[in-house]
Amino acid sequence: MTRFSAWNVFWNGLTGQTGWQRQWRDPEPKKHYDIVIIGGGLHGLATAYYLAKNYQKKNIAVLEKGWIGGGNAGRNTTIVRSNYFMPGNREFYEHSLKLWENLSHELNYNVMFSQRSHITLLHSPGEVDEVARRYNAIHLTGNKDDMQLLSLDQIKAEVPHLDYSTNARFPISGAAVQKRAGTARHDAVAWGYARGADQLGVDIIQNCEVIGFSSEQGSITQIQTNRGQIGAAKVGFAVAGHTSRLWSMAGLSGLPIESHKLQAYVTEPLKPLIDQVVVFGAGGSHFYMSQSDKGGVVFGGDLDWYKSYAQRGNLPNAWDVAASAISIMPCLSRARLLRHWSGVMDMSMDGSHFICKTAIKNLYLNAGWNYGGFKATPASGWYFADLIANDRPHAVIQDHNLERFARGINIDERGAGPDPKLHG
Repeated sequence: MTRFSAWNVFWNGLTGQTGWQRQWRDPEPKKHYDIVIIGGGLHGLATAYYLAKNYQKKNIAVLEKGWIGGGNAGRNTTIVRSNYFMPGNREFYEHSLKLWENLSHELNYNVMFSQRSHITLLHSPGEVDEVARRYNAIHLTGNKDDMQLLSLDQIKAEVPHLDYSTNARFPISGAAVQKRAGTARHDAVAWGYARGADQLGVDIIQNCEVIGFSSEQGSITQIQTNRGQIGAAKVGFAVAGHTSRLWSMAGLSGLPIESHKLQAYVTEPLKPLIDQVVVFGAGGSHFYMSQSDKGGVVFGGDLDWYKSYAQRGNLPNAWDVAASAISIMPCLSRARLLRHWSGVMDMSMDGSHFICKTAIKNLYLNAGWNYGGFKATPASGWYFADLIANDRPHAVIQDHNLERFARGINIDERGAGPDPKLHG
């Protein structure tokens, strides 16, 4: 496969773009694989890539029921950050951010990672004190020199177009900033990992829907698909909001996950308006926004309160999120919405993920990503590959298992408590 370089881009520009090769193969599925990853989204592709790269595993397949980038991979707001507080999450997302920082070079594919900073707006002196406590704890337990608190005057200088008036719906008292955070291009990440995995010999099987499993002596032996049966020595689930459906197919129950949809929006292209990711949560609102390279303001808010597998939006959520946008940046009221979409989120009870073994001997689970799936992509693949290759969890993810609630361990970043009804 042709390696991307400045010279290749220049030469193909002169020769009519005829020198490029297909970015990954479209093979027929084999009868048997050593490892099968179900789910060709970001996490599934990253897992296959790191299995082949870090552990030299061969004979790997990724099964995707649609096309690469057609699921949640292309349905998010592309935010990357690591300002997490809870042990387990903190180390995990910091590792992920470090992988992001070198990902374009590693994959030889521009994932368009832009470290434009992540700004969390604060709306009261009490909130400033609470975030100061969190950031001080993060400073003491890791390399977090890029995190700082901004005064009201400093945040005015950074993001001048917000509503700083005294009668604003959500008056701003200050902000918390992570300088190394930012955004990446979601489809480029999917294509980069697919290309990298394919180069290492991974079979990426698109339009291959799993419809059942055959088991013997507590292990999965055959995966039934619409393209025939595929044997597997090890199987990994990385299917986000559809995890519970495959879980039932495998004959399991009691999965502590609910599937909700999370909507996002983008405006028409605008002149440069915000250089950062801007986030706030107050008075029941939850809102985040950034400006894409094309000029559209990309934003989102809370997930829908009801459970759903739909990938479409609805008017009540659009109204709520647009109201949040205008309350914090009134000039957006003049912008037109260009499009909106929805991703299917797998929400765990404490808001943190699962990367673990299951009751089936050769089945491994990657699920429960809540709002953090995109930013987690590199570390999710790295740690899931480590689990599958070594058949034991890495120390960083040792509590990210299905038994943690029974053991009284809640890795609860949001502070909402171990109750799935609180996801809304």
